[in-house]
Parts: sequence; C-alpha cells; structure tokens
Amino acid sequence: MTPGDELIFLPLGGSGEIGMNVNLYGCRGKWIMCDLGMTFADPSLPGVDLVLPDLRFIEERRKDLLGVLLTHGHEDHIGAIPYLAADLGVTLYATPFTAGLIRRKLEDEGISRDVKLKIVPMGGSVELGPFNAQWVALAHSIPEGNALVIDTPYGRIFHTGDWKLDDRPILGDPASAEELTAIGANGGKGTLALVGDSTNVFNQEPSGSETDVFNGLMQLVKSRKRGRVVVTTFASNATRLHTIGEVAKASGRKLVIAGRSLDRIMGVAKATGYLKGMPDAISWEQAANARPETLLIVVTGTQGEPQAALARIAEGTHPQLKLERGDLVIYSSKNIPGNEIAIGRVQNALAARGVEIVGDRQAHVHVSGHPGRPELEAMYGWIKPRIVVPVHGERRHMEEQARFAKSCGVRQTIVPVNGSAIRLAPGDPVVMSHEAHGRLVLDGDVILPADGATIGARRKLAHSGLLLVSLVLNARGELAANPAVLAKGVPVEEEEADFLVECAEEVEKAVSKVGTQDARRLADEVKVAVRRVARQWTGKKPIAEVQIIRLGK
Repeated sequence: MTPGDELIFLPLGGSGEIGMNVNLYGCRGKWIMCDLGMTFADPSLPGVDLVLPDLRFIEERRKDLLGVLLTHGHEDHIGAIPYLAADLGVTLYATPFTAGLIRRKLEDEGISRDVKLKIVPMGGSVELGPFNAQWVALAHSIPEGNALVIDTPYGRIFHTGDWKLDDRPILGDPASAEELTAIGANGGKGTLALVGDSTNVFNQEPSGSETDVFNGLMQLVKSRKRGRVVVTTFASNATRLHTIGEVAKASGRKLVIAGRSLDRIMGVAKATGYLKGMPDAISWEQAANARPETLLIVVTGTQGEPQAALARIAEGTHPQLKLERGDLVIYSSKNIPGNEIAIGRVQNALAARGVEIVGDRQAHVHVSGHPGRPELEAMYGWIKPRIVVPVHGERRHMEEQARFAKSCGVRQTIVPVNGSAIRLAPGDPVVMSHEAHGRLVLDGDVILPADGATIGARRKLAHSGLLLVSLVLNARGELAANPAVLAKGVPVEEEEADFLVECAEEVEKAVSKVGTQDARRLADEVKVAVRRVARQWTGKKPIAEVQIIRLGK
C-alpha cells in the first residue's frame, strides 16, 4: 500500500495496548513514523523480557520513510530503537533529553555510528516531504514530553504523545492554554484530527500536580523518627527524582541512589540542564556508616522486576542494602496492569522482614502522567479537532475516549487497531485496509516472532514437559540396546521409574510394529506411543522427540 493524494494514519503498535507505541502517517507516497517503543513480556512468553513491534510493513517501504519523530523518552516510545532503527536506515529526530537517552542506548548496543540521530530544540520543527512537524511541550512524568503538530496538505494533526495538565510543574515549561488554542485555530484553518492518549480516560478527576507529591512525600518522611526511608519510583521519572531530592534536602536526610537505570537517567538529565540543585548522593560506604534515620534511599523496581534493586533488597541478596523492622518503603508509582503478582511477591517479602509499605492508596505519593476526563475535555476545547483518533490504550480505553469525545462535541471519532490504515482526509475518516503488523520478542540476543515455532515450543515445554527417546540400531536394523527414555518437566516424579519402564516397553512394541527401515515413520510411531503413556499417567501430552542412531555395518 502506498499513500496517494490523501492523509493516512496507520498504527503498528500501541492501539489496543498500553505500550509499544509506533504510529505512521502517510501522504503523497511518503511516510513518517512517530515513536518506536517496546513493551515488557507477560507469562505467555516464557524466557522473554522485551516485546518489539513487527515493522515489516514499513521495512518493505523503507525507501519511502522520511524519518522517525520521537515524542519523549519513555521505553514504550523509544525502547525498540536499539533493535530496529538501524534496519530502517532513516534519521531519528528528538529533543535534547530524549536524544540523550537514545544515544546511551545506541552506544550500549555498539551501533551509535549506524543510526543517525538529530537533536531538535524544544519548540523546534522539521520539514520532511509533505510533512512539517513541530514539537510542543506538554507536561508528563519525564522531561521534555511533547506533542507533535504535524501539518500536511490535507490538514493539521495534533499528535499528543503522553501528556497531562500541571499548572505547577516541577520540571519544564509546558504550553499554555492560550498557546494550545492558537495551535488548534491554525490561523483560521482549524485542526483536522487529534490523535491522543487514552490511558486514564476512566478517571473522573485530573491527574494532579507533581507539587502535591512533594507535600505527600514530605509529610511521610518527616513523620518517621527512626529507620530508613526507601522510595521506589520509575527510573525514567526524572521529575519525581527531583521531588525526592527536594524532600531529602527539606527533611535533612542524606540521599542514596540504588540502580543503574537511575544513575543513567540522572546523568542524562543533568547533562541536558535538568535536576539543578539536586543534592549529591552519598556513597554506599558512607550510607553503611550513617544512622538509618538519616537516610533517604531511591531504588528501582516498582513493578516487581526480579533484577531491580527493590526485589533484591526484599530477597536479601542486594550487595549493599539491607532493610529491617522499622524501615519504610514508599511506592511512589502506580501498578501497571499485569504486574500485580510480581509486585505482590516483592511486597510480601518486604513485609516478612517487618518493613512497612505505603503506596498511592495510603498517601498522596504519586500522580499519573496521563490525562483524566477533565484534562481531555480541556484539550478538546483548545484544539477543537474535527476528528479524534484514540490511541495509547487497551480497546476499552480507546472506545471510551471515542464516546467521551463525542459527548464533548467532537464531530467524528474513529477507533483504530494495530495495522488499520485509516484515511483521515479527504472526506470522512474510514478504514481503508488492514496491513501487516505483529509482535517480535527479544529472546536473549535474538529477535524472533512472538507467535513463531520457538516460542510456541517453549510454551508447550512449560505446560507439559518433554519426553526424549533414544534408539540405537545395529547394522541389521535391530535394537542394539534397550530404548532410553528421558522425561523432563513431566509430572511423574513419585513413580518415575515405572513410568519410564512402561514408556520403553511401548517403544519396543512400536519398533516391532513398523520396523526400522523408514526412520520417519518409526519416529512418528514412537512419539505416539510415549505420548499415549504420558496421557494415561498424567493427563498431559508432553512434547516427544526421538533420536535414532544406526551403528555402522
């Protein structure tokens, strides 16, 4: 599919899910991409940590791709860059802080020379073929959250990225209501479409100000007369790091930083002019010799990540930091859906150590970086789009934003799914086609299809286990030894010997039945035989593999 004299919107990720944001705009034969994010694997992908978007649609059209425009530095918007950007072969455009995070990623992968990265100043713009894109600052939970105002021959797009309203921001200078109103007016031409964040559409209240988090954290920290205070937050939330630093100064506690990702974010933030006045963190040696009640410790691991600092602290395996009864852990974050079990595991381990835990339900220690309904309504009023296209949400979030936009007076809405090519103009918005899309997984150092044979086999192994049968045949094609059967992950531990004996007996019967001349037929018959035994013993059908070894004549 090649865009003609029209304006097309095509998401390859982030529509119908929270994470892995990749959006394409097409016009007059050319494409631009907004964001290139990843998401984290769930238990359906055993052994996998990262999930990446399948870009085959645009990779097949890379000669028509003009550039990748990044709205901000969260992983669900830039996390796939180290793995996929080099193959696209186009320039990445990002504001200074976001570019700093991207550069670190490219350097870590050893591909900084293979990917072109151009820094765009805050409020800057680029012209790419039929597209002119300008970055517009909006408040979010990371420095330099931006919307993209994309002007095309067929109208203006306001692509929100992730955003919220904050009249008392800690970091940054987001666009004012007057500036957004002017953007929406577009010199009298108006705005064709708002393509926007749906994450918090069910929230009846606005997301709130970061300044209020300072007050909530300060109240908790000052109330503690003994013990360490540990605050866990998203490493990328540099605004929250600034707030915690201010709490440390105001409470007289010494700041301790635990987590490489926190060090990386702080380094990039300071290099690009943020976190001014942040108190210097003390060393682990200094922390070890300090009284517990003088310490404020910042750690990663809000979502129960097993390798993050908080999980290792909870398990007692962190090399420097130990917690004990009387210490406090504050979750300055929200639970991402799907992570409840992992988070609960860490919190239970902390509780077993006598550590007190406080989250956003017990105290005002977190505000979201995404808009609630009052903020969405305000943005509709300023931008006045003819069309609202909800993205960045599960299907229920996107459908609700479409309904809400209509109730606020927006004339037209259309809800995309990943792969849906939507013509926004000319004429009314309509789904033209459904294009190739999907998920890839980073499995070790290899990128594979999420629905491919490797992951499928791993799921089966995890579910039912493996039976491995070895047959040794002599020169006459007869069994030279008893069949060897190995069971891994099959639920037969208590009577394993009897189970394996029965499997071997059935293998011998299969050999007698079909002979040994046709190796494929023999292997198939043996697989059926041992799986039948496994089904009778366990109710499961494990994977079965057969190895046939023929001795020389």
